[in-house]
Amino acid sequence: MAVKLRETSADASTDELVSRLEEDGYLIFPSLLSSAEIDAVREAMRPHLCGEYPGRNDFEGYKSERVYAMLAKSPVFADLVAHPLMLGLCEAVLGPNVLLSACLGINTHPGETAQALHFDDAFYDVPRPRRALSLGAFWAIDEFTDTNGATEIIPGSHRWSDEGPPREEFEQAFETGGTGVEQSHPDLTPVVMPAGSLMVGLGTMWHRGGPNRSDASRLAITPQYCVAWGRQQENMTLSVPPQIAATYSERVRELIGYSIHPPFMGHVGGRHPAKTLPERD
Repeated sequence: MAVKLRETSADASTDELVSRLEEDGYLIFPSLLSSAEIDAVREAMRPHLCGEYPGRNDFEGYKSERVYAMLAKSPVFADLVAHPLMLGLCEAVLGPNVLLSACLGINTHPGETAQALHFDDAFYDVPRPRRALSLGAFWAIDEFTDTNGATEIIPGSHRWSDEGPPREEFEQAFETGGTGVEQSHPDLTPVVMPAGSLMVGLGTMWHRGGPNRSDASRLAITPQYCVAWGRQQENMTLSVPPQIAATYSERVRELIGYSIHPPFMGHVGGRHPAKTLPERD
């Protein structure tokens, strides 16, 4: 029988949050966004959910839409990316000068099948068990239920070693969308939470997108963050045009990659990368 997932108050101390994250591999914060904030995200997503970005393999989901480069599409998504709770956790877990590794919207339609089990920072080829090198945010714009494709997680799996599914099979799942990895586990549990909620997962936690057996789509926004020295999944400085990046706050620009990790990682011609941006009006 699957374990019961526990929820956490956003008012808990950072030390308590990190302790729970290290114990379980995840945190669930119910109903963080207001109705107005949810509506703003839905409206910003609407032009991009017209079949233009279908999943290209079984891993992305043939009955899902995946919209990348979110910061290039609307400033609404910057509010999620730079949410103070999420950034505080990132700095506590990943260290200073974290980067935004990916930011995408996932709209899972009825009939979608279960995704291959995976963990998000597997592309850092460092043996497990180890500390997480990335942290994922899963914002529920629609309610997550046990039938509409909610993310399914294996609590405690962040502590697993490399003795699980062979790495080559796991990499094949990423490259081809194949399902060569283990597809079941007694503790695999759907993350059921209301619209506006947030689930945070360590990059080492095994999880998957669940099957959508309902008659409605399920929309989520998932920013992912990585250590300052790690390569980002999305090339953010190309995904977000400079003229758009220049309109964002300094903190968001730093997350994109317009930052320096001491002593000088990330420079452009020996200068701070922010100096390459056009001046703000």
